[in-house]
Amino acid sequence: MIELWGGAECTRARIGDVFRDQSDETGHTDRPDDLDRIAELGFRTLRYPILWETVSPDGPDAADFTWHDGRVERLRELGIDVIAGLCHHGSGPAHTNLLDPAWPALLAGHARRVAERYPHIRRYTPVNEPLTTARFSCLYGHWYPHQRSYRAFLPALVNQCKATVLAMREIRKVRSDALLVQTDDLGKTFSTPALAFQAEHENQRRWLTFDLLCGRVDREHPWWRIMLACGVAQGDLEMLLEGDAAPDIIGINHYLTSERYLDEALHRYPEGLWGGNGHQRYADAEAVRMPIPHEDLGPAARLREVWQRYGRPVAVTEVHHGCSRDDQLRWLMEVWKAAATVRSEGADIRAVTVWSLFGTVDWNSLLTQREGCYEPGPFDVRGPAPRPTVLAAAARRLANGEPFDHPVLDRAGWWKRQERFYRHVHRGAATCRLVGSPRELLIAGGGGTLGRAFSRICNARGLDHSLVGRGEMDIADPARVAAALDRARPWAVINAAGFVRSPRPDEEERCMRDNAHGAGVLAQACAERGIRLLTFSSDLVFGGEKGAPYGEDDCPNPVCVYGASKAEAERMVRAACPQALVVRTSAFFGPWDRHNFVWSVLEALAAGRRFRASADIVSPTYVPDLVHESLNLLIDGVEGVWHLANPGSVSWIDLARRVASIARLDPDVVAQEEEDGPAGAPRNTTLTSVRGVVMPPLAGALDRFFRDAEIAWAQETARAAG
Repeated sequence: MIELWGGAECTRARIGDVFRDQSDETGHTDRPDDLDRIAELGFRTLRYPILWETVSPDGPDAADFTWHDGRVERLRELGIDVIAGLCHHGSGPAHTNLLDPAWPALLAGHARRVAERYPHIRRYTPVNEPLTTARFSCLYGHWYPHQRSYRAFLPALVNQCKATVLAMREIRKVRSDALLVQTDDLGKTFSTPALAFQAEHENQRRWLTFDLLCGRVDREHPWWRIMLACGVAQGDLEMLLEGDAAPDIIGINHYLTSERYLDEALHRYPEGLWGGNGHQRYADAEAVRMPIPHEDLGPAARLREVWQRYGRPVAVTEVHHGCSRDDQLRWLMEVWKAAATVRSEGADIRAVTVWSLFGTVDWNSLLTQREGCYEPGPFDVRGPAPRPTVLAAAARRLANGEPFDHPVLDRAGWWKRQERFYRHVHRGAATCRLVGSPRELLIAGGGGTLGRAFSRICNARGLDHSLVGRGEMDIADPARVAAALDRARPWAVINAAGFVRSPRPDEEERCMRDNAHGAGVLAQACAERGIRLLTFSSDLVFGGEKGAPYGEDDCPNPVCVYGASKAEAERMVRAACPQALVVRTSAFFGPWDRHNFVWSVLEALAAGRRFRASADIVSPTYVPDLVHESLNLLIDGVEGVWHLANPGSVSWIDLARRVASIARLDPDVVAQEEEDGPAGAPRNTTLTSVRGVVMPPLAGALDRFFRDAEIAWAQETARAAG
């Protein structure tokens, strides 16, 4: 049986004079109870850092193992075996770097100290991903020592492989049966016929870590002469020919971006993909976005190649994908099934590793930008304690040898769906369907902004659904609700229906009916059928007198009929269906319709009209962000009340002026309303979350609104867009 291993992203990379540590940035460093969380999921093997730069930042004489002592001992108590990582995308402490001739011996010294201190540890990864680290540090210049040439790249690679050999020699002096688990990213390069030579070059290069350690880079190897020409010492290559650090387990880290496609037709691709080899310009695109046969791409194809080339035990040592939760889960399950398939064909596939257990920070920029861009993994750390996601549920089942299922797995991930292509390729929509009849969501409120946004984003995420309006399912009518649910048999219901504006006196009864009574009826029907429910509430369940943002633990105290209807809806939903997810949000704006405050501001100012706005303080919410995060929480199985709003308190008048400035309209024509509540005192209904702030900041949301807006706010804008 294939084992399920775990790993916490632990990169400690140097960028300029700054070291970035993912254990620090995800909070793992300060949470010793994370290890118990890992054990509770059933993991019995963990890739774990005992990093050189952390233990001995100022040299071996100042080595401090205090933090690691506690963690390693706790893992031992929990019955979890450690695969010790000694250098993870690092260049070593500040007094050395990847191009330092002394680097291999220095790392080997650290390896000896680790082995002596923790003699029970048998498996080691002295250097994680040598080829990838050399590329990012010495070919592309992202990380220290920030070089950009083959004369730096190849010596850095050989230095890391030499360090691995020396480290394992030192470790085996302490424990003769120590095993090397050697990792590296593995993909494949495809190309147009004109760039076949470049693709072949890169396809030879991708094997260099394992070829070097297995003693295969001899005088007949196509890279022997290249390495010598780029300054690699012949003595180092001859030392590696001994092959005494050939991996006991080859660790393959395969990502959706690992496979590439080269094309000289630059105009077909975004400029960010343009590059070249110094002689020819070409686009370097993700191969999954090209019409390449599925059987030539992906983890199964790459695992077969590794097994056929080396015939040594193989493990997938990183599985992570920074995307929507459904696609994160789809990727994990695809890799797991691929490993099982290749093992069934006779390959010695040992394990699959759930990577980034506590997520990653800023990997979208390879750590080069400090933007706080967080990608969750099996745990989401954006709260008072790490919260298990659906990936944790999957890991728990797989670790115990049990199958895992979820409705989102009825369709394939984005990398197999029609919308992945840079250029249109006509294929049927059913190509991503993995079952005959995918299970569906039911979205109520098909005539409204939020319901239509959910439908649009569900389409983009490959989530099958039915969008129903009031005529098809009046949520306040028990009989019609029951009929609709029994007909659709959804796995979850999203209630985006209801009365959406402040009611006039003659509309108050309808407001209570649609918002409160309807939500209660729907919740009761879902509870009776065991159907998950996501429903929406409002910041106006609060009166606004607190003077600070409201969290989920604040008691509702509405001061308007609309707020009272939403507060009553919450009470009825939670009484009827305690497992429901109730999302409180603020007034929202989006790029796909006119029914929002931001569009109204732009339309008025573009037409030369004065615009009046309130001084009340709110947390405006961008609809795409709201929908994406609501779906993530629903898929994770979250229950109870959760606040979702883009972080950032702003008054309506200041928001209007900010929007005007971004659009290069005159913010001075925005004026304050004459009356703003009792005695003119502004109310503050800003939302925050004590459960976890998962929405991106308001400033970025406004930028994306202007980038993605499809509805023009002035006729001249419409003509320009057309």
